[in-house]
Formats: sequence, structure tokens, C-alpha cells
Amino acid sequence: MSSLLDPPPTEAQSAVAESNRRPGLPRAAREGTLGAERVERRLAAILAADVAGYSRLMERDEAGTLARLRTLRRDLIDPKVAERKGRIVKTTGDGILIEFPSVIEAVACAVALQYGMATRNAAVALDQRIQFRIGINSGDVIVEDGDIHGDGVNIAARLEGIAEPGGICISGIVYDQVQGRLDCTFEDIGEPRLKNIARRVRVYRVGPKRPLADPPLVAGEGKVGAAFPTLALPDKPSIAVLPFQNISGDPEQEYFADGMVEEIITALSRIRWLFVIARNSTLTYKGQAIDLKRVGRELGVRYILEGSVRKGSGRVRITAQLIEAETGAHLWADRYDGSLEDVFELQDQVAIGVAGVIEPAMQAAEAARSASRPTSDLTAYDLYLRAYAMFLPPTKGRSGRL
Repeated sequence: MSSLLDPPPTEAQSAVAESNRRPGLPRAAREGTLGAERVERRLAAILAADVAGYSRLMERDEAGTLARLRTLRRDLIDPKVAERKGRIVKTTGDGILIEFPSVIEAVACAVALQYGMATRNAAVALDQRIQFRIGINSGDVIVEDGDIHGDGVNIAARLEGIAEPGGICISGIVYDQVQGRLDCTFEDIGEPRLKNIARRVRVYRVGPKRPLADPPLVAGEGKVGAAFPTLALPDKPSIAVLPFQNISGDPEQEYFADGMVEEIITALSRIRWLFVIARNSTLTYKGQAIDLKRVGRELGVRYILEGSVRKGSGRVRITAQLIEAETGAHLWADRYDGSLEDVFELQDQVAIGVAGVIEPAMQAAEAARSASRPTSDLTAYDLYLRAYAMFLPPTKGRSGRL
């Protein structure tokens, strides 16, 4: 079965496929038995990538998504891989496996690809963007009929699985060889459990040093910069409600967590002076390890609301916290407990409660942020003080009016 990212088969590939269909010799005799014959091994840097939200994109516009992927393969992926001396081993639907002779080339290529994708996505709505997740590992691989196998390949695929959309995760062995040689940031995210990998692997997240500059290159090759775009903040206070985590251990409760987020977004959207990011734009972060500062830059918001849902014995506990994206400071946090007898009523109560508390919390934060700005215009400062007095509670000596 051919992949969406596959190029047309070459004559050599067709000949191999034909030889595999010839009768006579058993399959093991044609392909070689690993236990009885000497196999080819080599050390390689492995890059595994896939398209985040691929099923959603295909459901929305199958023909358009397919055409865009083919264009990306022709105009971006193939040229960048060739430039870094890589070899595309295979494509698997929405994924691609690439082999490089060195980890420096692999990481440099990954950053260049993500920069190219960020540039192309700058004018595309967030829920329509094609974003790659990339994992990179280095290790000994078995080469067979042009394909590569082994533990090193498996780890690269698992690293890709935990990377954020538009992000890059590398193993500790890769980090040891690239640190100081690429102008990127490397964030140690510990030793997360990788699916079907028994041993722990140290993982680093690769990031940009400066927004919207040239892609990072090998040290000494020229100007370097960042791989990801930054959206400008709107003129009024802005907030994004991220998907709530379902920590109850019951996958069936995902619907409740998603519904809770939708209700909160609806309630916040009724606040006229507040700019609220649509749910489809934040849904891409579901199930991902999130850097809130980066989310704030990507979505162009100053505030982020995140939370979790936990169910037990017919009751549910919902936690929520309001965070300033730029500083990471917690502005407000609370929890809500309720019964699951009437799910919709509970969601309404929590949404109204959260929105009611967040509105004054954000007003106070905006007032403090404005007050911290110095001004040399005494008239403007006088007007600010007179306006601020209108919002102060009236006292015996002050009616609250000018």
C-alpha cells in the first residue's frame, strides 16, 4: 500500500517488488535469514516525523491535505534532506523515517524543516495548519532491503510521539553530540516513559533562541535564529483555554473534560472586553507536554487557563488555574467538586463560576500591568488616577464619582 508522502516507484523498486513475487524459493531464502546470515549494521542518526492531527485534517479536506503534503515533500522536505546528506528510508501514511550520517546533520535538518513549516503556516489558521512532530535518536541499525530496523529506530519513533506539534525531541545521546555546536536551546524534560521501551531515556526538547529569524545552522555556518513564529498580542486582554487533563484514568471521561472546556470558552466569550481563542485552535495541544510561554507566543495571548478533571465514586473534581503566559506567574487557582447526576448542570455551574472569578482577576492583573508602566506625561497620569477612582468602592469621604 503506497503512502501519501511516497514518490512514484523507481524502476529499481519495481524490480525488487517483482522479484519478491516470483515463485520457487521460499520467502526466507529470498530475503535472507538473520539468524543464519551476516546482517549489515551501521551507526546512524535517525529522524522520525509525523503530521500532528492528520486524521482531523484529512476528515476536513482530504484532497486539499493530500495536495499540500505532496507540495511539502517536493518543495521543502526533499531539498532539506538532500542538503543535509540524509536519506529518506520510507514514508508511512502521515509519517516519514530519515537516516543521516551524523546527529549534527539530523538536528540541523529538523530545525530547518520546522522553520520552513512555521513560515508557511504563518498565514494559515491554526486548525488548518500542517505541523510536524519530530524525534531524533542515534544508534546501531540493521539495514535490510533499504529499510532500517533496531532499537535506535524505535526510540526515535517514540520521541516523535511525545514531541509537541511543530516541536523536536532528541535523546540524551544526541544531545551529548550537538550541545554547543548548534545555536538552539535544549530543555531537559527528564526521563519520560516511552511506549514499549523498557529502559528510561533522557529526553531534551529543542527550541529557538530568537523568534522569526533564520533557521539555526551548524556553528560557524552563518546567521542563526529561531524555528517557530510568534503572533502579536491583540489590543485587548487575551486568553486561551487549553484542553483540560483527564486524570481519572478513565478514557471515557474525555468527553466531560472537553465539554467543560467548551462551556468555559463560551462563558468567557460573553465578556466583551476580552479576546478569547477559539476551541479548535487550542485543541491541537491536547495530550501534549506544554510549555506555556511558547503556547502564549504561538497563540498570541497574554493569559492561559488550564485545568484537570478527576472522577471517583459518582463525583467529579475540577481544578483550574489562570496563568500569565509571558512570566508563568499564577494569578488564580481553585477547585470545584460536584455530583455527576446532572452533568450539564455541573458544567454550567463550573463554567459560570470560573468566568465570574477570572474576569475580576484579569482586570486586576491588567490594572497592575498598566500601573507598572512609567510615563512622563503628568496629564495622562492624572487622568488615569481620576478614572481609577471611579472603580474604587465608595467610602464616607468618597462617593466614587468625579
